Amino acid sequence: MKILVCISHVPDTTSKINFTENNTKFDTNGVQFVINPYDEFALTRAMWFKEKQGATITVVNVGTMATEPTLRKALAIGADNAIRVNTEATDGLAVAKELAEVVKSGGYNLVLAGKESIDYNGGMVPGMLAALLDYNFVNACIGLEIDGDKATISREIDGGKEILSSNLPLVIAGQKGLVEEKELRIPNMRGIMMARKKPLTIVEPTNGSPATEIASFEKPAARTACKLVDADHVEELISLLHNEAKVI
Repeated sequence: MKILVCISHVPDTTSKINFTENNTKFDTNGVQFVINPYDEFALTRAMWFKEKQGATITVVNVGTMATEPTLRKALAIGADNAIRVNTEATDGLAVAKELAEVVKSGGYNLVLAGKESIDYNGGMVPGMLAALLDYNFVNACIGLEIDGDKATISREIDGGKEILSSNLPLVIAGQKGLVEEKELRIPNMRGIMMARKKPLTIVEPTNGSPATEIASFEKPAARTACKLVDADHVEELISLLHNEAKVI
């Protein structure tokens, strides 16, 4: 089984976010980047298939040279090799097109990704990738078992979960539950040393021209000061809710 795990290079959630060029570009200065957490769940599940069923794992990222440390971390966790598509990831459809070319050229029959990246939260790429490849697709996946070319998948639905079966090839968009947080792996020294010797292939982009462009970014409005109203002044509270908060 050949598994391709799609890896996004995202800011750590503790990073302070700023924008430049009149709020049209994300400022990366001083920002710590990590593997997208949802993708890390997918990579950890892929490691299980490698160890139990002899699968091979390739990780792929669409991005510039700045994303290579994140790919090296994935290699240190246990992926066999890595691919970087040498173009900036600015648009979901463009990314999906580039990933589709990687899948076709590599003959992967199982593609794992997170359901979304935690920076832009688009949630578009796995579904579009499956459509471009004409592969079966399961979103919000919280469980995956493979037996030969048959897959049994659990996915989260409103109020419960759904059990599905599918043939490979297959695209999975995973989330927490695909593995638990306690199962996530931290690279050890041996893994880090081995990662330096594992192949990281750089390929040039093909046809992934962006279909959208960013007009501007805007931070959430700062929280306003809290006003306390004495319990005996109900009329004042009603006036504030009506005239200032405008919720009644």
